[in-house]
Amino acid sequence: MSIPQSGGGPIEHFDQLAEYLSDGCKPKDQWRIGTEHEKFGYCKDTLLPLPYEGDRSIRVMLEGLRDRHGWAPVEEAGKLIGLEKDGANVSLEPGGQLELSGAPVETIHETCDEVNTHLREVQDVADEIGVGWIGLGAAPEWTHEQMDLMPKGRYNLMNDYMTKVGTMGRVMMRRTCTVQVNLDFGSEADMVQKMRVAVALQPVATALFANSPFFEGKLNGHKSWRSRVWRDLDDARTGMIPFVFDEGFGFEAWVNYALDVPMYFVYRDGKYVDALGMSFRDFMEGKLPALPGETPTLSDWADHLTTAFPEARMKKFIEMRGADGGPWRRLCALPAYWVGMMYDQSALDGAWDLVKDWDAQTREELRVAASVEGLQAEVNGLKMIDLARETVALSEAGLKARARSGAGGLVPDETHFLNALKESVETGKVPADELIDCYNGEWNGDISRIYSDFSY
Repeated sequence: MSIPQSGGGPIEHFDQLAEYLSDGCKPKDQWRIGTEHEKFGYCKDTLLPLPYEGDRSIRVMLEGLRDRHGWAPVEEAGKLIGLEKDGANVSLEPGGQLELSGAPVETIHETCDEVNTHLREVQDVADEIGVGWIGLGAAPEWTHEQMDLMPKGRYNLMNDYMTKVGTMGRVMMRRTCTVQVNLDFGSEADMVQKMRVAVALQPVATALFANSPFFEGKLNGHKSWRSRVWRDLDDARTGMIPFVFDEGFGFEAWVNYALDVPMYFVYRDGKYVDALGMSFRDFMEGKLPALPGETPTLSDWADHLTTAFPEARMKKFIEMRGADGGPWRRLCALPAYWVGMMYDQSALDGAWDLVKDWDAQTREELRVAASVEGLQAEVNGLKMIDLARETVALSEAGLKARARSGAGGLVPDETHFLNALKESVETGKVPADELIDCYNGEWNGDISRIYSDFSY
């Protein structure tokens, strides 16, 4: 999850809220790719999750990355809770999931190099202390009580609030992982088209990247349990945000949506001030109960934007949020899938043509079906496998048109990063299907085999 924002001055008029978003507009030659992925750590002998403290712990992992690989520490209240280097961040999700938030780069080749370097560094530290790391959408067998809540003020507030909304908030916090990509837009019109395509096609990404068929030691009846969790978390800040498809949608409409998302906190002097359930609209008028008489800064607005969790999210860029965490190949495939469709206008137009006639009910039903059935889903005559095939083809065409070479020019474009997805389209199987086959076959129902067979 996001770190506190900084550097924003006072908000003196309402228009600044939309201007903050519109300031993200960039010419195409400045569009970048920011990939984020999360993973679970565990002790190799006990197969239990890593605590924050101890000889084999999250803290020791962070210290090792800091001391051996040149990362600068990020602390909160005297606790090491993250790292930063060269525009990238290593941060902690609430249950100790380790997240790499990559630096903004120009190509998928650079993204994949960054992922490779990070996983090598993590393994270097982990091997020495008997720790393993695995990419999954949900913890396969660990209970809530077995997973420490990380020492971050934001998480302490969220942990309490999650008991008051939905039923799955604490599960999301501790026991899920994702991979996502952050992409730029060139104008308000470009943002609108990209947001509409992004929201409509998140269920296809959910199906292609589904990788969480286990929970609490058994099959859970879903290909993506992570996606199921997000459907019962907090309706005020999650979901398929149908207003994105309304006539006149733009930056101002997103502002109005975000203003109606209940607040979590205000960050002041290194501490999180409890503003749970309060209104940013009241804050704008100096009527926030948590800070009476104070009005927000742009940093407060930037922080608040990070507390909305729809399937695609806008800040000064667009975040694609529909995919499970997974194996190495799909950490590179996820950005490739979206960059191919979003950064080539012909591919983007093709994607919009594919989804423009869908109504809100269809989009929501696709979301539900994707989490349950993966590529075998079908809604109102729309077959998920066909949608996956068409969108992967659009993405491949977009990546070919981008023609961004790698390996010193030896690799002509970025299309090979889609190979894992092309295999899924050809076979109809995604990582969750492979895990289910293993469980019902050679594992003979022993989920503990997942660690030896699927860790990084």
